[in-house]
Amino acid sequence: MPITPEHAGREYPPTDPYEITAVKVDEFAQALGERDVHRVPPTFAMVVLGDAWQAMFDDPELGLALHRIVHGDQKFTWERPLRIGDVVTATLRIDRVVQRGGVDMITSVAALDTVDGEHLATASALFLHTPEAESGEGA
Repeated sequence: MPITPEHAGREYPPTDPYEITAVKVDEFAQALGERDVHRVPPTFAMVVLGDAWQAMFDDPELGLALHRIVHGDQKFTWERPLRIGDVVTATLRIDRVVQRGGVDMITSVAALDTVDGEHLATASALFLHTPEAESGEGA
């Protein structure tokens, strides 16, 4: 069964706890070509969010295929910046599914929290997914 608007509201379990260390932040910054990073870049949240999104992509009921997905939009609402030593998880929910013109527009919302329960940020993302063509349609 492919993803439908009825899947809105589906929530996935929190990701495994992830400790933000100076070494991991330095590796992340170097991969982006940055040097002398003195704080955790806001984009570092993507390391944890990727695992949350993967749970949705791997959900067999949705019929999603990563090679048919385009990441259309990303927004963060921050309560406070990430810090070295934070241990965080992300909990993802499918907020909305709209189907138009043969494309699934999937809005997800993920809460980024410390394992102690402090809410750090909310990340919303829009994914555009092209379903697999049915047989006989020529793909």
